[in-house]
Amino acid sequence: MNSPINRLFRLRNRPRGRVGEGDLEWGEEPVVEIGDGQALVRTLYLSLDPTNRVWMSRVRSYIAPVELGAVMRGLGVGQVVESRRADLPVGAYVLGFTGWQEYCVADDFVLEAPFTVLPDPLPAPLSAFLGLLGHTGISAFIGVELGDPRPGETFVVSAAAGAVGSIAGQLAKQRGARVVGIAGGAEKCRRLEAELGFDACVDRHSKDWRKALDDATPHGIDVDFENVGGPIMDHVLGRLNVGARVALCGLISEYDNYNDRSDQLGLRNVHQLLMQRATLRGFIVTDHVERYGEIIGKLAAALQEGSLSYEETVVDGLENARTTLNQALSGETRGKTVVKVAAPSIVE
Repeated sequence: MNSPINRLFRLRNRPRGRVGEGDLEWGEEPVVEIGDGQALVRTLYLSLDPTNRVWMSRVRSYIAPVELGAVMRGLGVGQVVESRRADLPVGAYVLGFTGWQEYCVADDFVLEAPFTVLPDPLPAPLSAFLGLLGHTGISAFIGVELGDPRPGETFVVSAAAGAVGSIAGQLAKQRGARVVGIAGGAEKCRRLEAELGFDACVDRHSKDWRKALDDATPHGIDVDFENVGGPIMDHVLGRLNVGARVALCGLISEYDNYNDRSDQLGLRNVHQLLMQRATLRGFIVTDHVERYGEIIGKLAAALQEGSLSYEETVVDGLENARTTLNQALSGETRGKTVVKVAAPSIVE
């Protein structure tokens, strides 16, 4: 094949606050030639996630920080365009760590995890494998399972209009729980109640959001699916019932400040975990790889039967990834946020 140009972002600095142009450098480079045991994958859709911001920092995490000068780490759906691997045939759609680049070399010795070939025929659009049928949908499924909401209990989920939160709320509702979302903006709250079946939603932008959350949870909180942290999590902890369960999925309110902790305040109500004999369990989706097939199958069946719905924000152009990530982190996007990098190739 002709040598295409690889468009990409490299991490040049550890961001402080929003990610700037000097932190992620946009560039173009020749695509490297593949060798035996490798395949060349063209990224079609790139996933933008809060964890991208964590990987840019020096914070201790479940995976090493992205090294300065390296291509920015990211999950994507791609298509194999050249291959010297029998398990990754040309034309196959794959899911894996493509990075923030148009072309990547699939070599399991240098990637964080191997690429997975997607089913043929596809049960949903390609972008869904970065959302409902990907790591975000699986995160929602596992977090709800850990929280174990029971009929009649109150289930609260923060960042409820996001990719994980919106699915988690629907799954909890199917278990018979009373679902209360916390989201940014009246329109997001309206959609969660009117279209996704949430029993109530609290607008975190409202000046009296604390009272609104109290009013929406008159009998306390039995399960907290936590995505945000900060003052919202602190207030939720103060309303936990005896035996409550907290599934800690994310702390998005803190990620912009991971390189500067001087102005961070700790949780004041953490003592309520003791007083209410509650449990808090953090979880990472990659710890459950062996269950991906099972969970994706259940989510795909629910999607096809109409019992689950999902929303996407799709932005065209890899060059817009940095700006779009900032927008997603500040709550300006809805549902799963992805960047469309390229269209699939026709394989004869």
